[in-house]
Amino acid sequence: MMSKQLVIHNSDGSESGLIDIDEKVFGEEPNMHVMHLALRRQLSNARSGNACSKTRSEVRGGGKKPWKQKGTGKARAGSLRSPLFAGGGVIFGPKPRDYSMSLPVKARRLALRSALSARSENIKVIKDFSAIKTPKTKEFLKILNSMSLDGKILVIADVSNAENQHLKLSARNVPNVKLILPTNLNVKDILEANKIIITESAVKEITERLTK
Repeated sequence: MMSKQLVIHNSDGSESGLIDIDEKVFGEEPNMHVMHLALRRQLSNARSGNACSKTRSEVRGGGKKPWKQKGTGKARAGSLRSPLFAGGGVIFGPKPRDYSMSLPVKARRLALRSALSARSENIKVIKDFSAIKTPKTKEFLKILNSMSLDGKILVIADVSNAENQHLKLSARNVPNVKLILPTNLNVKDILEANKIIITESAVKEITERLTK
């Protein structure tokens, strides 16, 4: 396994050691096409596709012929629910549809590896968030300030671990901070963030999942 090393930071910003990261995950040549497909898939799958307009046959009313066929000087009409009239049906309007796209699992993993590799310079590894003893936003902000992080920040950590138990409540009110689980890693969040913080255990979990 080809690997390089990243510094592991403590919650006070100091360095606690080095971690070996797999270059196949964090140092691969980014595949822009596959990243684009993965991003399109993610955005498309998030669409509800429930926009719906009624055709003339579905609009209530319009059963009576509005005026006689001939002699009025007006164009003939059979229903006021024709698309020609206000309150009528819609021609070729939207109907509920499925926007979802599929992408092979191997391509999805390649897209994630490409995204992580493209943002490797903006990734910081933290040992854990055990310094947050109680769920307080102030404690989380101390960690961000100690690591000199600003802008849009993506935090990747397993909040079910005991050392990160107060992280979710402490980070939820901080603007421009998004917290996700390692299992919910996605291309959109990686590319949108200015800085990415990953816990040491999350790095190992991500590496194991993306090198299968």
